[in-house]
Amino acid sequence: MPIEMPSLRERAIDIPLLVEYFIARFGKKTGKQFRTIDKKSLKLLQEYEWPGNIRELQNVIERAVILSEADTFAVDETWLKREPSEVPRLTTALSGELLQQERNIIEAALAESRGRVSGPAGAAAKLGVPTRTLDSKIKRLGIDKYRFKSSAD
Repeated sequence: MPIEMPSLRERAIDIPLLVEYFIARFGKKTGKQFRTIDKKSLKLLQEYEWPGNIRELQNVIERAVILSEADTFAVDETWLKREPSEVPRLTTALSGELLQQERNIIEAALAESRGRVSGPAGAAAKLGVPTRTLDSKIKRLGIDKYRFKSSAD
């Protein structure tokens, strides 16, 4: 069952709590205690997009804890500098086109398997994907798999 979880960049409000948790966790491991968190660092952490999500945040905090010698937690802002991405983000038009291609492929497999999703002759087997994955894609794309069933079935 797929679980939808917003990315860290969509939950900037959670970052201060996560920072406190990771500081305590890694501080305990290294035998360090911090009295305060540098406000500029906290602001940088909240504004950063976190392409590596929570694991990247965890790694940045751990690194800062290990390298810190003061009782105020701070992050070196150069660690969060973004280099221009070489791969451009998908445009809405391209994204829509890819979804339409995915829909066409799934519908063709459903037509070929006469609406059957599972089993050796089902669309999932033809596409080489797990049945649950195909079922969730069918639901997400709003495909009516029953329209491919033949009257002989």
